[in-house]
Amino acid sequence: MLATGIQLAQVRWAAAALALFLVGGAAQLLGAPAWVWWTLYLACYATGGWDSALSGLRALKERTLDVDLLMIVAAIAAASIGQVFDGALLIVIFATSGALEAVVTQRTADSVSALLNLAPERAVRLTTTVDGEREETVETSRLQVGETILVRPGERVGADGTVIDGRSEVDQQAITGESVPVPRGEGDEVLSGTINGTGALRVRVARPAGESVIARIVTLVEEASATKAQTQLFIERIEQRYSALVVVGTLLVLGIPLLFLGHDFEAALLRAIVFMIVASPCAVVLSTMPPLLASIANAGRHGVLVKSATVMEQIGRADLVAFDKTGTLTQGEPRVAEVEPEAGHTAEEILAWAAAAERNSEHPLARAICAHADQRRVAPQPVEDFVSLPGVGVSATVDGERVRVERAPADPEGPASTQVIVSVNEQVRGRITLTDTLRPEAARTVEQVGALTTRPVHLLTGDNAATAAHVAGATGIDRVHAALLPQDKAALVKEQEEAGAQVLLVGDGVNDAPAMAAATTGVAMGRRGSDLALDTADAIVVRDDLSTLPRLIALSRRARRFVIANLCIAGTFIVVLVTWDLVATLPLALAVAGHEGSTVIVALNGIRLLRERAWTR
Repeated sequence: MLATGIQLAQVRWAAAALALFLVGGAAQLLGAPAWVWWTLYLACYATGGWDSALSGLRALKERTLDVDLLMIVAAIAAASIGQVFDGALLIVIFATSGALEAVVTQRTADSVSALLNLAPERAVRLTTTVDGEREETVETSRLQVGETILVRPGERVGADGTVIDGRSEVDQQAITGESVPVPRGEGDEVLSGTINGTGALRVRVARPAGESVIARIVTLVEEASATKAQTQLFIERIEQRYSALVVVGTLLVLGIPLLFLGHDFEAALLRAIVFMIVASPCAVVLSTMPPLLASIANAGRHGVLVKSATVMEQIGRADLVAFDKTGTLTQGEPRVAEVEPEAGHTAEEILAWAAAAERNSEHPLARAICAHADQRRVAPQPVEDFVSLPGVGVSATVDGERVRVERAPADPEGPASTQVIVSVNEQVRGRITLTDTLRPEAARTVEQVGALTTRPVHLLTGDNAATAAHVAGATGIDRVHAALLPQDKAALVKEQEEAGAQVLLVGDGVNDAPAMAAATTGVAMGRRGSDLALDTADAIVVRDDLSTLPRLIALSRRARRFVIANLCIAGTFIVVLVTWDLVATLPLALAVAGHEGSTVIVALNGIRLLRERAWTR
């Protein structure tokens, strides 16, 4: 709560500084007395600059020169010769960017903490006494390895463990990415935080709460985010050298004329102040931000939320793109692909029996079958005696006949689909095949990002090898990694990063979050994305349109070219004006005009990326 309060205070101070700056500018334009807008600008200095000044002084104590301190000095110097507007502009830019960075950092930290909510706080522990089996509700943190817990239908599994009794289907999509619940019976592993289906399970605890899959995901995200936070914009990476150079240059411009050329103090001070103004990085800062912010706005209009200028720059650096499967390349939910009747029956009959029996079930396969029946306008049948068969399927009396719909045994080497068998009065009458269908734009997107990057596209999924191979073949992906847990995905991404790759990972689930945090850039699918994935990701495809991804990469690269061009323009102005100030006498008015002119030029050049054409190219 303390950290959240600090971030909120930063936002408030930055907002106050911006408001004072805007009011001061309006007062100046409207011809108000000078003392009015001077007072407003100085108030802007105080509200927006005190934190940066304090931070800079702390850094100075540690023998580190902070660019924020240089900005405060430049702003004060500008005000001391009457250019209070320039100083206030610097203050507002740095206060606003610092507040935005603080908000993003805090939101990521909050989302990591919220992940722990996936794992239930309590579980039912079973103990054997002389009077028989006893149920006791305990905190999951108190569970010990070897103890037994009871997981009732619809509950979340309280610990990583092994089923010792019972049969059910467990929804593991949040952890492993599997698109449909998986059957679980005696001897099968279940994971903390996954959702039990319709059967009761007795589970022997295999790992303590602190070592569960959920806990390891939290640790992975925190560690990777901390490492990733060190990534900076190009201009931020050179701030130490630039700041030191300006300070040393200002002292030399002040000291040399006084000591060796016989200039009076006021003349030397004026020359030093002019040097400080023309060398200050206003134009350099604006060289970077307008192109990147304009690109962010352009991407936002087309359904992509990019969280910061740093991210927009990083996206274009990607030379390897990796995709999650379920919910990213695929729709994320099963759909009926085929209905196969036995001889003497029709597809409509099979679908009518299956949909009627499944109508009272909440299983994803049941919802898919019923939706397909509704789409085909299959008339609903009267249903009685509905029975759920945990881990197997359902049974019901439909129009006087006993109908059973059960999942066919999975074939590890078979096609990437799920099949259910429809039986009537113990006789098999047909089969229904369901698949998690590809997004229509998936194959084209893979082709385009592959053309934009220098390394092969990768597929990272928690699903089985057969399903992964099917999706990879349909989309043209050569590098396939299947049956991955969250830590496996993160490890693969780190391996590629350590080999020199700049990885852009696209995913949507909790299981993708550690890999997103480890990657240079993480992109989340917005509609089905988990809260953790959305908060950990650096960019969000709000409308789930994968075709925006190659355009986003191209836009980022164009923005980077604009940044480089702007830096050249700003650098040229600084070199010319500084040289003029050193070898001759640069009039103060001309110095301000040149300084502001370069700022305006780079700002206008950068906002060209707001145009629609910048996105479509």
